[in-house]
Amino acid sequence: MTELATPPRPPRREFRNINAFTDLTTYRLPPAGIVSILHRVSGVIMFLLMPFIIWMFDTSLSSDYSFAKFKSVFNIGVGFAPGWFFKLIALALIWAYLHHFIAGLRHLWMDVSHAAVTKEFGHTSALFTLGASIILTLALGAKLFGLY
Repeated sequence: MTELATPPRPPRREFRNINAFTDLTTYRLPPAGIVSILHRVSGVIMFLLMPFIIWMFDTSLSSDYSFAKFKSVFNIGVGFAPGWFFKLIALALIWAYLHHFIAGLRHLWMDVSHAAVTKEFGHTSALFTLGASIILTLALGAKLFGLY
């Protein structure tokens, strides 16, 4: 009996840990990984800015006088901080909320339809998440800074 010759297999890819000093500069993170990291970052930003959120909510709803004071902080500033600085903080908060919300919806969709999740879907949904959060942030930032 003669044995059939099997074709040679290509060498298997070697998976190893990356070295932070040599490999980190050349490592390309896929869009899904970027969205995952930014989802965590946006959650941390919202948590750290919680006192600012509470101050904005309380000051804007307490009375007419406090609302006028609230508007003047964003227009003129307070103390050593100019108004544009508070607008930048609010813009960071807007981005954090929008990105966290859209990425959360992406994660929920992947959890619900886990049988239909593919690498291509992960890639395209990550790009959509990044694009939608940036476009919505730019639109709301234009409103915040008075462009329309």
